[in-house]
Amino acid sequence: MPSPTEPQIALVQQLFVQHLVPLRGFLLGLTADFQQVDDLVQETFLAALQKAGDFEPGTNFRAWIFAIGRYRLLASFRDAGREPLLFDSDVLELLAEEAPDFSTNESRARHMQACMERLAPQARRAMELLYQQGHPPREIAELMGWTANAVKVALSRARAVVRECIERRLIAEGGQ
Repeated sequence: MPSPTEPQIALVQQLFVQHLVPLRGFLLGLTADFQQVDDLVQETFLAALQKAGDFEPGTNFRAWIFAIGRYRLLASFRDAGREPLLFDSDVLELLAEEAPDFSTNESRARHMQACMERLAPQARRAMELLYQQGHPPREIAELMGWTANAVKVALSRARAVVRECIERRLIAEGGQ
């Protein structure tokens, strides 16, 4: 598989941000473990960046990213020696197809940028290293001089702050 180009990576990054909320909801509905969902979202993002050259602009990004997320979830069950939840692959496919599409929700993206700017500088840097530059947490730890565990905690807290900020702003503007 050839390496993706910069424009392909930039497109996947932009679309990922637009589909982050439904992807998170989809995965949360399948596992109900917030920590695992955070990890799966990160793994899905990194896998999507690696496969950015495979995504064809104009096709259904949501279906593509949900499939990557679903495979990441199934791999996590396999790696942990656990059985998947009560859903078989056909049910997972139907859930992925029926999940709401938030890709046109520009206000979420606008609020996300504003909320990211409100993070503490180190938290914002960690988020940017992960989501904009595609560094895995272990590399972020090295770049920032932190432990891998400190990076995971910082990212988890930063995501929670950004998520709550976006929700507050959406409520304040009268819609969600």
